[in-house]
Amino acid sequence: MRRPFLAVAGWLVTAVLVTLVGVAAIRLVGESIAGTPGGVRSQEEVRRALSAPEPTTPGPVPSVSPPGSEPPPSTGPSAPPPTTPTAVRRVFATTGGSAVAECGPDGARLVSWAPAQNYRVGEEDRGPDDDVEVSFVGPSGEHELKIRCVNGEPVVENDDD
Repeated sequence: MRRPFLAVAGWLVTAVLVTLVGVAAIRLVGESIAGTPGGVRSQEEVRRALSAPEPTTPGPVPSVSPPGSEPPPSTGPSAPPPTTPTAVRRVFATTGGSAVAECGPDGARLVSWAPAQNYRVGEEDRGPDDDVEVSFVGPSGEHELKIRCVNGEPVVENDDD
C-alpha cells in the first residue's frame, strides 16, 4: 500500500516542479514569445515615439595605453560621420487605417501603413514624390490619405485641392 502512495506523490511533485520551471522559463524569456514586447501601443504612444528625437550613437571609444607603453599606431585622420538631414515623420489615421509619412529632401514618402480591422489596402503610392497616398477599402467604403509636405512637414491634403 505504501508503494502506490509514494509513486503517486512522486508523480505529483514532479508535475508541480515541471510546471513551475516552465512558468519561470516563460517569464525569463519575456513577452516576446506570446506578443509584442511592452504590449500593444496606443496611437498617442506611437505619435510620441515617432516625434521623439532619434537616439545618437556614441563615437569610437579612445583606447588607453598603460603607463610606460607606446600608444597604438594612428590610422590617419578619421572622417566625420556623414550628416543626413533628419526627416520629419507624422502619423495619420482614418476609419480605414493609418499611415506614417515623412518629408525628406526628395519630398513626401510613406514609411508604413496598416489597414484597420475589416479593411484592406486599395492602392498606395509610397513616393518619394510631391504627394503620396494610400487608400483603405472596407465596409464603409474607401478612405484615402493623401499627404504632401508643407514647410518640411507632412500634412494631409484636402480632397478639394
